[in-house]
Amino acid sequence: MRRLGLIAFAIGCTVNAAAADYPDHPIRLIVPQAAGSATDNAARLLGAVLTQELGQQIIIDNRPGGALTIGLDLLAKAPADGYTIGMGPIGALAITRHMVAKLPYDIERDFQPVCLVTRGHLLLAVSPDSPFHSVKELIAYAKANPGKLSNASSSNGSPGHVGGELFKTMTGTDIVHIPYRGGSLAIQDLIAGRVDIMFESLQSIAPIAHDGKVRALAVSGVTRSPAFPDLPTIAEAGVPGYAAPTWTGVIAPAGVPRPIIDKLNAAINKALASPAFLKKFESTGDEAGGGTPEEFAATIKADSAKWEDVVKRANVKLD
Repeated sequence: MRRLGLIAFAIGCTVNAAAADYPDHPIRLIVPQAAGSATDNAARLLGAVLTQELGQQIIIDNRPGGALTIGLDLLAKAPADGYTIGMGPIGALAITRHMVAKLPYDIERDFQPVCLVTRGHLLLAVSPDSPFHSVKELIAYAKANPGKLSNASSSNGSPGHVGGELFKTMTGTDIVHIPYRGGSLAIQDLIAGRVDIMFESLQSIAPIAHDGKVRALAVSGVTRSPAFPDLPTIAEAGVPGYAAPTWTGVIAPAGVPRPIIDKLNAAINKALASPAFLKKFESTGDEAGGGTPEEFAATIKADSAKWEDVVKRANVKLD
């Protein structure tokens, strides 16, 4: 027993020493979506601030594709030393898991929540040349012309995808989903009128909407966005009960020592109160996340249950 106790003590000392020195070289932040997406925008802002907080460079590694599974699979197989962490958007942690038959990882087993970074809305937008000026006009046309409208999203399994599916289910409309490899490409086609509508995170589309390059119809949250106070929620605009808020956070491979998780969590919480983040939140209408790893885990669990029900009712599946 004494020998086992000494071994446990030695392991504990080693872990604490590693945490005390952490980080002593750059940290890779895997983003499971393309550059220009809402998740990527949040990651780059977070990386810039964390570089200052932690004293080591945060290297952004975009790994889009596979309905958000490619980047997460890479993270799940990374060493559990805190030097490879990842962005965990709602699409990857609470939605895709119910759409893909065989994931190469188990979210509860293979990942550790670190900290929620942002909470936000989707913006329901159309091109500036669109004939639609309200959600009710959009619904009326979609009902009269099934299959004629197209909904662009940043990827299969993204919030914009399932947010659109929830909209279709609740309005009894038939709108064709067109997935892209990143939000920026989809937004470009929306501006040009090559697609009809888009449900996209305020993180990436708010500046374009403020500039009038797309026409904003409504936001997806339960309450209005501070950045668009005159814009109704989708529920207010004609779809009672509709709600599709978004979030993204930081996750790590399972097995990262708790002292390192706590150090990352503290740094992220501090970063969220920085002038850079506060300015971004003010312009987009998103809100700071923050909190403990356990609180982030509870958010993942609750929203996973919600979107599982939506995916089943919409009968959405991905190969």
